[in-house]
Amino acid sequence: MDTQQMPADADASGDCAFDVLAPRCPSRPVLEHITGRWGSLVLIALRESPARFNELRRRVGGVSEKMLAQSLHALERDGLVAREVHSTIPPRVEYSLTPLGARTAGKLWELVLHLEDAMPQVLEAQQHYDESTAAA
Repeated sequence: MDTQQMPADADASGDCAFDVLAPRCPSRPVLEHITGRWGSLVLIALRESPARFNELRRRVGGVSEKMLAQSLHALERDGLVAREVHSTIPPRVEYSLTPLGARTAGKLWELVLHLEDAMPQVLEAQQHYDESTAAA
């Protein structure tokens, strides 16, 4: 870990308590990869089953090829997604969740279910907010 990425509370050995709220904590970009628009959807899609690139692109509606590739690279680097190249002609590449990725996707799935269940309340709150700000 270079000093640019080292959390403020790290000691000389590099040991630290990770704090996502600290501006230089290395957990912050990982959180961004997971909770970003495409990262979270990729993890949720791979929760169903491993997939090849184009199959994954179809599962995650609206993602561009470029954004999917960037998200997969970031999630692979973070140890959440595994990329396996099968030696066939032409080569076949398949993406799957690592054990860490599966645990993370499970927690995201819980959040998705909670959000879907709460949508009537969210829509009501949005309508109330929109009506109150339009009157002002």
